[in-house]
Amino acid sequence: MSFMLLMMEAPGKRQARPLEEGQKAYERMMAFQKTLQDKGVLVAGEALKPDDNAIRIESINGRRTVSDGPFAESKEIIGGFFLLNCKSREDALEYAHMCPMSDWGIVELREIANSCFE
Repeated sequence: MSFMLLMMEAPGKRQARPLEEGQKAYERMMAFQKTLQDKGVLVAGEALKPDDNAIRIESINGRRTVSDGPFAESKEIIGGFFLLNCKSREDALEYAHMCPMSDWGIVELREIANSCFE
């Protein structure tokens, strides 16, 4: 079963974090990634650049619009992800609980759908 752990935090929080605190957070996340690798469940994992480099494309009244970041209306930004292959939802939830990101942000666990109709 495939699951995604989404790492989310308030906009600007990463940039406002003191350098030393940011380095410690990064080290904790890299140690967590190593744990996932050692357990054989990590498929992929990456940090994402802040949303000031992001682009949104949406359709409003049948017309496509493009918006450049940052997005003031965002409550959280997705700062990264881990894609896991676990035996069960309970196993994935156990890994989500281990993720240090929940100490300063949000970890969202999502199961990967087999089709867009699930």
